[in-house]
Amino acid sequence: MTELVRAIYEIETALPLEQAAEVMAGEQSSGTFVAVARETAELKLRHRATVAAIEELPPSGRPPLPGAAGDWSRARRGRVMIDFPLRNFGPSLPNLLAAVAGNLFELREVGALRLVDLDLPGAFAEAYPGPAFGVDGTRKLMDRPDGPMIGTIVKPSVGLGADELAALVTELAEAGIDFIKDDELQGNPPHLPLAERVAVVTDALQRVADRTGRLPMYAFNITDDISRLASNHDLVRDAGGRCVMICVTTVGLAGLQYLRERCELPIHGHRAMFGALSRSPQLGLDFVAFQKLARLAGADHLHTNGISNKFYETDDQVVTSIAAVRAPLFGGYQTLPVLSSGQSPGLAPATYGMVGTADLLVLAGGGIHGHPAGPGAGVRAMRSAWDAALTGEDLDQRAGRDADLATALETFGRR
Repeated sequence: MTELVRAIYEIETALPLEQAAEVMAGEQSSGTFVAVARETAELKLRHRATVAAIEELPPSGRPPLPGAAGDWSRARRGRVMIDFPLRNFGPSLPNLLAAVAGNLFELREVGALRLVDLDLPGAFAEAYPGPAFGVDGTRKLMDRPDGPMIGTIVKPSVGLGADELAALVTELAEAGIDFIKDDELQGNPPHLPLAERVAVVTDALQRVADRTGRLPMYAFNITDDISRLASNHDLVRDAGGRCVMICVTTVGLAGLQYLRERCELPIHGHRAMFGALSRSPQLGLDFVAFQKLARLAGADHLHTNGISNKFYETDDQVVTSIAAVRAPLFGGYQTLPVLSSGQSPGLAPATYGMVGTADLLVLAGGGIHGHPAGPGAGVRAMRSAWDAALTGEDLDQRAGRDADLATALETFGRR
């Protein structure tokens, strides 16, 4: 039996849905806009993508994307499933995307098109080993066997000098933080180059570990040209660092996979720029599809956004994204969901109630650094709030005997 990739789309078109779907299948396989020499029936049978199913949906009421053909007053919307023969491109993520996305977003025949999911054959599991550490490996390195992993981002995002950064990570580590990360804006700047940042941070954290016995995980942003990813990783590893971070969408899936093949540390996958691919409901790809590709390419951690976030996604969308990352892929490919964007202690009960798991890395930037008593108090307030959420204790009752949490709730509220 021919191995197939099933791509699932939501489209809107002024044409009959069946006609638009056939155009999509032909455009991304053996078809052209006119019949050509050597386009035989045998070739089409072997290589043409086929429309597997169409489910009509209510029209969205939105105007079409620029250049869409037809009378939009007759727009029809549907969920379209197209099967692509794996023999056309093989188990390669860059070539997979060329097939299932490629030129589709430019077709005049559609006024909206979004890739919402992918069903991949086992050949991809054979080609891509996926995350090396995942949830269990990250917990072991952090020495946090249960409960949520509490983390933060270096704030201000850029501009801190070496001494200021050392003081900040020392305070956070002494407060019991599990995880600290560079911001996606902090790469290899002249004022604090990556090599100097790695030396300063690893030294500061080790000094705290020598006193407390706990060494937080720090994710150094090594995002760069692909030719420098391996050397950046080696710099972190050789200094005793225990995590590297890359922006998945800016280095690309091939860059992530390149790093995974050479990496000895967990890879923290940031989704900076993902909104450009996903924000419009009429165009791009859904996080459900994106996360499968990032997990295959080797992301041990992957940002999902958080509830009551400062960005555009609804709570329902975020919960769906977290569930997608936690769902088994080929029976495994364990990746840790990372909650971020406007998180604070007051959100702990609602978050736990919505997602139903503590296998989370919860990052609070301003929600920790903005605590009036300092970042250390912010860490303690986050830990206390999540302890209450997991045990079912009322947050106000906990705050009655926890001054750091009480101050956090007064400052940040329960957005």
